Amino acid sequence: MKNVFTLFILLSMFSSCGAQEKAKENDLAILQNETSSRPKLVVGIVVDQMRYDYLTRFESKFGEGGFKRMINEGFNCKNNHFNYVPTYTGPGHASVYTGTTPKYHGIISNNWYDKDIKESVYCAQDDNVESVGTTSKAGKMSPNRMLTTSVADENRLFTQMRGKTIGIAIKDRGAILPAGHTANAAYWFHGKDEGVWITSTFYRDDLPQWVRDFNASNTAESYLKTWNTYYPIENYIESGNDLNNFESGFKGKSTATFPYDLAVLKSENGGFDILKATAYGNSLTVDFALAAIQGESLGKDEDTDILTVSFSSTDYVGHNFGVNSKEIEDTYIRLDKDLERFFNYLDENIGEGEYTVFLTADHGAVNVPAYLQSVKIPAGYLDYNDRKERFQKFLLEKYGTVDIVENVSNNQLFFNKEKLKELGLDIHEVEQALVDEQISYPNIAKVYTATTMSSTNYTTGIEALLQNGFNQKRSGDVIIVDDIAHIAYGKTGSTHGSGLNYDTHVPLLFFGKGIKHGQTYEKTVIPDIAPTISALLGISFPNGATGQPLGFVID
Repeated sequence: MKNVFTLFILLSMFSSCGAQEKAKENDLAILQNETSSRPKLVVGIVVDQMRYDYLTRFESKFGEGGFKRMINEGFNCKNNHFNYVPTYTGPGHASVYTGTTPKYHGIISNNWYDKDIKESVYCAQDDNVESVGTTSKAGKMSPNRMLTTSVADENRLFTQMRGKTIGIAIKDRGAILPAGHTANAAYWFHGKDEGVWITSTFYRDDLPQWVRDFNASNTAESYLKTWNTYYPIENYIESGNDLNNFESGFKGKSTATFPYDLAVLKSENGGFDILKATAYGNSLTVDFALAAIQGESLGKDEDTDILTVSFSSTDYVGHNFGVNSKEIEDTYIRLDKDLERFFNYLDENIGEGEYTVFLTADHGAVNVPAYLQSVKIPAGYLDYNDRKERFQKFLLEKYGTVDIVENVSNNQLFFNKEKLKELGLDIHEVEQALVDEQISYPNIAKVYTATTMSSTNYTTGIEALLQNGFNQKRSGDVIIVDDIAHIAYGKTGSTHGSGLNYDTHVPLLFFGKGIKHGQTYEKTVIPDIAPTISALLGISFPNGATGQPLGFVID
């Protein structure tokens, strides 16, 4: 009887161990399934200064493998907007990847007046780091002024730093801010007489071999050739006349018309910097991105990697030639081809269905006001010199000094708090007096105080956008809103910065692993992007995120 009991115990133990082993196997299978459900690589694409209507306006000129592939196989958010002011490159890139607005991430402009050190600072400037890859100061950059994490940072934390992050853009801020604080590296293009990709000691002390090989390959030099239209120019019916009065062009060429011999024009246009303002700058960016994927072995293990790519040249071309130019149309036609080349490479090297891509913009752009005026649409140019003279006269007459305002920039007035105290002036009374004065000037639509931004909760209208862009420690004391389609700019080329639809309405496309096929006219906002990618990966949202994951996008 005792032997039977012992045998029963042993059998029970073996059975229990087997069950435990089976449970472990099941748990491991679940974990492996969860890991395999994540994309091997997430690619975030920002097209600098891309208006939403470029997707539809140039649609007939696009092939099937670029923008159309993302739309036909992925999800198209057709009513996607920035939900803050100002709409500039620095804040745009930061907001896409942090999932919040300048109110929290602190990148309130490309450049802004620092109230503590009382001088202008650049959003990616870092005097505590050194250039890597050049002896110039072009590499003294980092994300040190961005106050929150990016989705790339959260992925690094989630994977115990095993998942890589690489940021790439012609512009330093377009590479640095998306990649975040923990990136393995961010690389940007230094033109002038060098034409090389560089980084800073914030990331590493030397360039990896693959970057050195790329810089030595003369790839950049190969694009110093003639830029002509991809298709016969007479087929470019989606844009205005090639010869017009609304474009700047390049030094050394009497008209802003195709073709452009870049090898000839480079000497008067900053050497390799001329590439930035052509469609070839985007091609060069793709070339470098492909080299990065191979050189860093991105998407080759079980930990998701993130590659951020910003196409900066679309912005340079837009500023130079304008929204309605043949040059901007050709740039997007060629970008579409570059995207197709990029996606084909991902299919072959990461695996079709193994990567996820999103594409958006950092802001849009206004049509050239001079052009709008020519077709009888209200628009115009701001006379800042006249404003300055009137304002200084007002300050002298009312306060006996102009020194109570120590800086005017980014449509904001910054007070000299020490001077106000010295004169015994109440800051709130001065705020209101300056609001009443500024609103009387031509082409100023609205004026608000910092006190109003800090004490009133706006949910709609331009006021809500201003509030989302207002950072209490960094922003000014009085905020000015200009009239619609009125800009402080030359009479050729386009610019941006407002909270109006031409600046806020930008594409948002998702495509690849874990993404549904569909479209929506439901309003989405830029801070929704990072939480959506976080939800897709099953990782924490960026620590300052205010956006919401777009559940209808995720499969």
